[in-house]
Amino acid sequence: MLNRRILLSAAIAIGLASPFAAHAQSWKEKYPEITLGAIPVENASTTTDRYGKLAEYLTKELGVKVTLRIANDYAAVIEGQRAGNIQIAYYGPASYARAVMTGVETEPLVVPRHNNDSTGYYSVIYVRADSPYKHVQDLRGKTLGLVDPNSTSGNNAPRFFLDKQGITVDTFFGKTVFAGSHENAVLALSQGTVDAAANAWNSENDNQLTRMATKGMLKDANGKTLSPADFRVIFKSDFLPEAPLAVLKEMPDDLRQAIRQALLDMPKKDKVRFDALSDGKDKEFVPVSEKDYEPIVEMLKFNDKARKT
Repeated sequence: MLNRRILLSAAIAIGLASPFAAHAQSWKEKYPEITLGAIPVENASTTTDRYGKLAEYLTKELGVKVTLRIANDYAAVIEGQRAGNIQIAYYGPASYARAVMTGVETEPLVVPRHNNDSTGYYSVIYVRADSPYKHVQDLRGKTLGLVDPNSTSGNNAPRFFLDKQGITVDTFFGKTVFAGSHENAVLALSQGTVDAAANAWNSENDNQLTRMATKGMLKDANGKTLSPADFRVIFKSDFLPEAPLAVLKEMPDDLRQAIRQALLDMPKKDKVRFDALSDGKDKEFVPVSEKDYEPIVEMLKFNDKARKT
């Protein structure tokens, strides 16, 4: 009798567990390999080092291989998700919004919470501290270095917030150029290729200048090493939501939730790899939703309309 009870209990347990196990096995059969795509915020080597560690962690947690793909530009991540070739995407807020606006079925999962407890950042315009430019108005007819058409801080936010000050980027500046990455925009400014550069800014101690200075990348055209003190901020936007990690909605719900949970658990399960994503400047990942990016969608709609008029 006792043996029959034990066998019956085991059979019930197996029966309850097997649908879940079978479902997990089914998505692993469909997704034996998952691609993580990342926008080129920094140079390819640094981006590979950071997000390669994230791919390693997710491989371990999900039990399927996660392969990193560094995109040549922001649009490549959007199109990679549209084609179904990138299942997990590291977007900027504007590139995520652009993906949604153009019909990509993608869902934001998490964003980083920084050590100062913020879950966002700002767009700024830098000039060299030894230049005569003190205010944005001083840059009329000058050259502005932007990042990428789909960059938030490096293109869309400056256009949107400067317009509120009566400045239309395409007619106010003598020339605008896209540098391709945040680092390249700063390098163009430091080497005198542009008079000002748009970029991302988290805090006085955490911004593109401080990161590049730490890596020894801030140099002028003659190779002289510069410091953040050699630059000046002459424009700062309103607060912007952080860059999300997003997944394709077509993936099974349990797989999407497994990815979200793995990301939320990462600071505790693999702090070394988590810290590598931000040089230790982030404390955790927190959940986000599509609603958090509605203001960015409206920003892009405004910019699109302004360029057509």
